[in-house]
Amino acid sequence: MHISLVQYALGGVSGLFVGFILGLVGGGGSILAVPLIVYMVGVSDPHLAIGTTAVAVAISAAINLVTHARAGIVKWGCAGLFAASGIAGAFLGSSLGKAIDGQKLLFLFALLMFVVGMLMLRQRQQYGQPDVKLCSANAFKLALLGFFTGGLSGFFGIGGGFLIVPGLMLATGMPILNAVGSSLLAVGAFGITTAVNYAVSGWVDWLLAAVFVAGGIAGGLGGVKLAHDLAPRRGLLNAVFASLIFVVAAYVLYRSRGAI
Repeated sequence: MHISLVQYALGGVSGLFVGFILGLVGGGGSILAVPLIVYMVGVSDPHLAIGTTAVAVAISAAINLVTHARAGIVKWGCAGLFAASGIAGAFLGSSLGKAIDGQKLLFLFALLMFVVGMLMLRQRQQYGQPDVKLCSANAFKLALLGFFTGGLSGFFGIGGGFLIVPGLMLATGMPILNAVGSSLLAVGAFGITTAVNYAVSGWVDWLLAAVFVAGGIAGGLGGVKLAHDLAPRRGLLNAVFASLIFVVAAYVLYRSRGAI
């Protein structure tokens, strides 16, 4: 489909907003990318929105992974196995997503948003074993959970960090700080897999993805700065953002109510 200059500008604004949310609350913001591209930017084909979002998610994850890697908090062995098994799941999930009617896909996406909103309301505790490593005791759980989360990520074209982080913690017992940093390897891998699968079918607008990422980088800087100032109110911020997700999910359900 033809995308105008105004729509590309709106894509940059959407990326700015998502990046700001990610920087402010530390996760979950990418779940808003597809609804923004569909309803704000005006991309009428949900498959094109999902494919384009997957590119933006992969690039953003790679940029943030470098930052976390320099801080030495990425558990490469655990993250590598989780991502490798998840690539197969992401390929299968994205292939299934391409075969489903776009409006039905949006309807299911809205249901997933309600789940994300509820997860955002949960308080994440800082605990775990910081010296955890890949071993025979956690390898199977990492592979199984990686495949599952990769499938969901590919199906909906999302980063899936809200699932990957608890998945890594459940499989290995690592602290949330390590899980957040390590999750970015999987987020990037799943995003690339989904993006390639959709690109083969012509469902990626590369320029829109680029302006979305550019806006996201700028927004993320502002979000991180404000997050430091509002750190004592992190629980309140999560609650406000979860409420926003519920509102957007309800709107998506309303717009796609005839799909099911």
